[in-house]
Amino acid sequence: MLDLTATPPRPLIAASILSADFGHMIDECRDILDRGADLLHVDVMDGHFVPNLTMGADMIRGLRRHLPDTYLDVHLMVERPGDYVESFAQAGANMFTFHLEVSQPMRDAALGGVDMSELIERIHHAGMHAGVAINPPTTDPLPALRPVLDQLDLVLVMSVNPGRSGQSFMPEVLPKAAAIKAELGPNTRLEMDGGLKPANVRSAIDAGVDVVVAASAIFGADDRSAAIADLRG
Repeated sequence: MLDLTATPPRPLIAASILSADFGHMIDECRDILDRGADLLHVDVMDGHFVPNLTMGADMIRGLRRHLPDTYLDVHLMVERPGDYVESFAQAGANMFTFHLEVSQPMRDAALGGVDMSELIERIHHAGMHAGVAINPPTTDPLPALRPVLDQLDLVLVMSVNPGRSGQSFMPEVLPKAAAIKAELGPNTRLEMDGGLKPANVRSAIDAGVDVVVAASAIFGADDRSAAIADLRG
């Protein structure tokens, strides 16, 4: 099993299964892992925080059953991430990433804002790594992030507005990623997700990204091995 807290010698490639053929999911995942992907990225959407509705614990459970040694990086684009901690841990998730935008102080507790420190402790107690994701419109996340940076295993900078695959990369998030990287410890990864492909990935890596998420750039490639190799920059 991949140790995501160890600084990788080269960028890790997380294949987002959102662009896989759902009718042949396990075959698709085995294929891209055999071709060089390091881990699988699983996007969970609740139809409220983002308009799309996607997979949940059953998908994670199925992946874990067939791919027992694969790291499952689960990104929850949901309003109430605390509702899923124990069920996702039991299903086999390795990373549980929730959004800064549903947390305090970004959202008042009276409106359902999540206490990040408490949620991170729950995630760790359940046996998973903990991550926080940041949307493109959140331009200055560090004041909210700093109190929990030493608890986090991963920070995910979204380079598209979340909700669907195939969008264009937003280069304006790169300074934000670089500023976050400057404050991360060696055991915390910086991940980027959204529109990354061989033509633009170098800019993300130069900003400090060491986990590259790609969906259509991998699953839609004619040569998946070459696409994965090129995504390493």
